[in-house]
Parts: sequence; structure tokens; C-alpha cells
Amino acid sequence: MSGNSSELQGSTCTNTSLKYSYIDLVQKPIEMYVFVDPLCPECWSLEPYIKKLTIEYGRFFTIQPIVSGHLNHLNKDQFDKPIKLRDIWEKTAKRTGMSCDGDIWIDNPISSPWIASLAVKAAELQGKKAGKVFLRRIQENAFLNKLNISEKDVLLQCAQEANLDVNEFENDLYSASAKKAFQCDLKLTQEMEVDYIPTIVFFNQMSDDQGIKISGLYPYDIYVRVLKEILQKSPIPSEKPPLEDFVAMYGSIATKEVAVVYDWTVAKAEKEMKKLQLKRKVSKLPAKYGNFWNYLL
Repeated sequence: MSGNSSELQGSTCTNTSLKYSYIDLVQKPIEMYVFVDPLCPECWSLEPYIKKLTIEYGRFFTIQPIVSGHLNHLNKDQFDKPIKLRDIWEKTAKRTGMSCDGDIWIDNPISSPWIASLAVKAAELQGKKAGKVFLRRIQENAFLNKLNISEKDVLLQCAQEANLDVNEFENDLYSASAKKAFQCDLKLTQEMEVDYIPTIVFFNQMSDDQGIKISGLYPYDIYVRVLKEILQKSPIPSEKPPLEDFVAMYGSIATKEVAVVYDWTVAKAEKEMKKLQLKRKVSKLPAKYGNFWNYLL
């Protein structure tokens, strides 16, 4: 890979404390380490590609989200420059189609960005899936609703929306376990020499070959090419589920995500989602750039 991409020695990955069962290794040989920051608009813009990759090739890999908080460290001076941050968010939204409202940095600035990362690790103490759903909820509330996701009340609201045990989450939020998990993520970020967010490291657990690291936001076919390279074969993508099943799977979805997953134009995706709306399967949530949709149970 060229540009921001580089190869990573497999030994770096094997030094982590992550554990996998034998059956997991047999069924899904690839581990994807996805380094994100809850407040990174490019990480948010990666979501459509992660969903599509999961649907088409998820039978070959598991995802390990790593909340690096590294962006906070690199850009700590920028949190005193709200206008610059607003412009970054707005430009990213216009370029990628994943809405993020940069006015948050003027209207309701996020005071302690690292707390959001710590909260994700607290949510993960209730399971990997719980952590992923919670991360999505805090991203939605920051990028779409302009909520300060470093405030405890907002985090508790996100925990409730993610169907977590809210009392347990509140107890875990500043616990030693959450802090230790966050430190492990920071250590892994350093060990894998991740200096740009988002970054994905593809690693084949069944091979001694090098892993492949790709930093930044790329077109979807680049991620597929890397996956095939690390698999050393070109599998046929799985069939996509019916649209309603896809929306039900995630609960909340952007028109842009639908367009990417189903290889539709945004206009076509919008039209198909409106059909579900007419059937009262989804409700529309207008955003600053494009629409989001909530599945109605």
C-alpha cells in the first residue's frame, strides 16, 4: 500500500494480552484492529465501509475496536480553537456524506474529550457488542445532536440508549478496570506505531506473515484489496440482507451508509428508505448533512 499505509510486523500484534478461543481462530482467521477516537469525524466517516465490509466479508474477520484517544493528544492545542475544529468537522461532512455538525464547538463545546474514550471502555466491561453500540450512540449524540459527550448525564443517556445496565455503567465509568482498559488501548496504539486516526490493522492469526496497516480514510475497494491480500485469496462477497433487516440490525442508520452498503446513489438510498418510512418501519431524523433513520420495533 502507498501513502499513509505501511506494513506491520506480526510480532507486534502477538504481544498483546487479547485472547481468542480456538474455534474463533478457525472460523475467522483475520483480526481487524480498528483505531478510533469518538470525536474524530474521519472515524465517523469510516462507518459505512466497516458495515459493508462486515456484511460482505465478515465471515473472515472479527473487529477489535481500539479507542486510542491519540487524536486528543495530537490535537490538544486545537481544543482552544473552536472555529478551526468546527471547520474540520464541516469539511469532513461535506466531503464524506456522513453528517457531523461542527457548530457544537461554538454552541456546546466538548470540555474533556478523553472522558468519552474512557466511557467506551467502561461500556465494554458489559461486553464487546455493548461497547460498539455505546460508541455509536455517543458518536450520534456528538455529531448529530451537538451534545457534550464528556458530561456524565449525557453519557448515562447514551448508556440507556445502548441498552446497557446504566447503574453498572455509572459505577464502572471512573473505575480502575475502565482506566486500565483505556491504558491498554493507548499502549497498543503506541506499540503498533499508530500516529493517525482512523487506522486499521489487518492481521492473519493463522499466518506468520506481516500484518498490514492502513491509515486514513480510503475508498471501499482499498479495504477489500487489503483483506484479500492478507487472506491470500479472493472470496466471493456474501449476499446483502434485505434493507429492512439491515436497518433492524443496527437500529440507526445514515442514508450514506445505506448507499455505500447497497452500491446505490444517495438519491436511490433516500428513496428506498422513504418506502420503509411509508410502511412505518423507520422514522426519519433530519441531520445537517443528509438524513438518519431509526428502526421502529
